[in-house]
Amino acid sequence: MGYTWQAMVLTPTTGSPRLKSIAILHFTAPPVVGGVESVLGQHARLLAGAGHSVRVVAGRGEMVDGRIRFVHLPLADSRHPAVSAAKVHLDAGQIPAGFETLVNSLAGELEQALAGVEIVLAHNVCSLHKNLALTAALHRFCARPAGPHLVAWHHDLAWLMPQYQPELHLGWPWDLIRQPWPGVGQQHVAVSQLRQQEVAQLFGLPLETISVVPAGLDASTFLKLEPETVELVRRLRLLEADPLLLLPVRITRRKNIELALQVLAALRPFFPPAALVVTGPPGPHNAANLDYFTELKKLAAALDLASPNTPAVHFLADVFPGYVPDPVIGDLYRLADALLLPSREEGFGIPLLEAGLRGLPIFCADIPSLREIAGQAATYFSPDGEPASIAARIADRLAADPVFQLRRRVRRNYTWEGVYADCIEPLLERG
Repeated sequence: MGYTWQAMVLTPTTGSPRLKSIAILHFTAPPVVGGVESVLGQHARLLAGAGHSVRVVAGRGEMVDGRIRFVHLPLADSRHPAVSAAKVHLDAGQIPAGFETLVNSLAGELEQALAGVEIVLAHNVCSLHKNLALTAALHRFCARPAGPHLVAWHHDLAWLMPQYQPELHLGWPWDLIRQPWPGVGQQHVAVSQLRQQEVAQLFGLPLETISVVPAGLDASTFLKLEPETVELVRRLRLLEADPLLLLPVRITRRKNIELALQVLAALRPFFPPAALVVTGPPGPHNAANLDYFTELKKLAAALDLASPNTPAVHFLADVFPGYVPDPVIGDLYRLADALLLPSREEGFGIPLLEAGLRGLPIFCADIPSLREIAGQAATYFSPDGEPASIAARIADRLAADPVFQLRRRVRRNYTWEGVYADCIEPLLERG
């Protein structure tokens, strides 16, 4: 299964799965602030972007995305007056008068709210005691012969959290959040390997039967990328680069771009997904720069860096008419893993200032103007150096850089698009 990336929209590329009707259930939803609320909001947008019919069912919140239906279920709110009053008694080990009526009311409201739903993703409802009436109502609703498939999404486990122990008691309804639900087609999801182990311990389940679906990060929102950058990332698949090297120069011979291409080719045995972005157009003052641009493209093809499907070098002169907007250049510094600057001659070297402010590793030619700026903070090489030797130095430097290692781990495992494609969609197929 492959997906293209575009600002929280996932477009199936091959073998599209059957689209389903999915409900996401929690006590509250965005814009209520919280880790679970943030995650379920992202899940809703990802699912809707992939074409599924999605509704969010919660006691408090709203959804501003027109693709997602918000179903307000007041009694699902952990702070609803009736729920709060019942919790006072439940925390003391007493089932309050009227609790059964509260459960029945919620079960009836769930039946309406979840009408036509095939899969219910219940976040913390099956493992946290914030609204045990909702937990009991969901259990009854999903236990019906025609009930939807329930996925119990565990962020927190009340029975294993010391601060909650005084509020928990043996018997119904507290047992609902520490035991599997007989008669309910229930699938368990944990948000980390730690939680997976705890779910297995608490519910007495084999570890391999519990899926791990981590939270993710929306790179475009977190990095505040410009719309043009978001489109560029999608089009060039820049989040798949590992590492992403930035060469922010105009295309002129003194920038020694051919060495950058040769170094990239030599780096790819160490990092097969390595890619290079050259931001500038051909220099405007010398017509020969167009010939140089043509030479560079031929060299990229000869070095196997210009595959139509997965090119490793990206000349933004082929993407942007004229100059790349300054805000997009700033975004590229936020996205890049390192600056590569092999210039034979520079009067100053502004890219080193930009990389320094951004905190990027700098790999640059050993020429006086660049040493004057970067001092001992850069990794230097001769502008006539051997590409394989330069590539090996870059590989060694990045391999020893914990910041780069974490960046690549996040990009590889924790973008929402990757989490969806690798974890959530396969989970739905089993549902």
